[in-house]
Amino acid sequence: MSRRDRPERPSDGGKTDGALRTIGEVSRETGVAPHVLRYWEGRFPQLRPVQRAGNRRYYRPDDIALIRRIDQLLNRQGYTMRGVQQLLEAESRGKDDPAAMLRAIRDSLAEGLAWDDRAER
Repeated sequence: MSRRDRPERPSDGGKTDGALRTIGEVSRETGVAPHVLRYWEGRFPQLRPVQRAGNRRYYRPDDIALIRRIDQLLNRQGYTMRGVQQLLEAESRGKDDPAAMLRAIRDSLAEGLAWDDRAER
């Protein structure tokens, strides 16, 4: 590949959008500590960064998007760890089955309404 054919690096010296990121880069970018990222890998089977020699982790753009989603659900929307696991599992099952996805949405709404009813008392 000639120099002319390579994608341009951003002028700020960063990586291109599709480049793999190290755990440190992902941590700085998302605000999630490296030890938390490693913990989440064990709790969420959907989060599987590429591992090279010496167990060095390299995160793809899809992994980073998932990390942001997990962080949003856990730390901003108040989901429990188990709740996020169930939500992600239902979504992965529902990708192939629209009826399963609708059932998961219905169940989530029913759970939210039940929680709301308990909170009003």
